[in-house]
Amino acid sequence: MFPRLAEQYRSVVHDLVMSLQALAKSLQDRNIAATCYICGDGRDGHGASFVANLDANHMVRFLVSDFGISWVESRDGHELVKLEGAEAIQELQRVAQVLQSPAASPKPRGEASLSPTARPKGAFTRP
Repeated sequence: MFPRLAEQYRSVVHDLVMSLQALAKSLQDRNIAATCYICGDGRDGHGASFVANLDANHMVRFLVSDFGISWVESRDGHELVKLEGAEAIQELQRVAQVLQSPAASPKPRGEASLSPTARPKGAFTRP
């Protein structure tokens, strides 16, 4: 059972790495500063670090590796939210949907089309 679970997790990590690369490219195409760095040679999908700057003082970071998955959102250098595991993936999905929605018009580089709120899980809201 454990080898099967380990292989399933490696598959999830690989899928997340590919999705993060695509998300970074999509955001860059919309003039939102985003990067995705791949761990290792990029073929084995061992992990990635995704960072998006939503405005001058607001950023999100999503880390995925064989050791875990985490989401960190910061404003003015202060951590607002940190999620791990399934909650981190759900927040990434929610933010990706908002950022890629047709209603989110392209802004100058570094400015996102989202408004922060005081929600305890993530500081994003739909436009």
